[in-house]
Amino acid sequence: MTPRLPTPPTGWPIGSYGTYEEAQRAVDFLADGDFPVQEVTIVGVDLMLVERVTGRLTWARVLGTGAASGAWFGFFVGILLSLFNSAPGAGIGPIIAGLVAGIAFGVIFAAVGYGSTRGKRDFQSASQLVAGRYDVLCQPRSAERGRDLLAKLAMRPSDVRKD
Repeated sequence: MTPRLPTPPTGWPIGSYGTYEEAQRAVDFLADGDFPVQEVTIVGVDLMLVERVTGRLTWARVLGTGAASGAWFGFFVGILLSLFNSAPGAGIGPIIAGLVAGIAFGVIFAAVGYGSTRGKRDFQSASQLVAGRYDVLCQPRSAERGRDLLAKLAMRPSDVRKD
């Protein structure tokens, strides 16, 4: 049963891997061997936040992104308004009005947000939480069998491993 509150993991280590993909492959191998995988936990150890810079942020990019975001929202609002508009022949008017208003507000909010940073963050980035290693833990009653199965996985040639 998964705990409702944040709780430290329990169990005995049966494997340690350099990447999450390797830990996932190990658990998949255990599952293929009819192992009770509901007793297994993958734990990321030595966590770090990695922020990868994806590009330079310019006024043109900020305003373009704001316009696009506003356009989508305005289009959505315009469609909703046109669905509830009972006047004959007024179907596209609310959509165009919503689109124009959405673009305007999107550009304004993006400009205010970017201008308030005063050039302190002129780049775009994507953040990711990664671990230095991934330990596979198992409840004590099945740990020995789990270690034995993972030892068999480790002895297999890499070209035979299931991906």
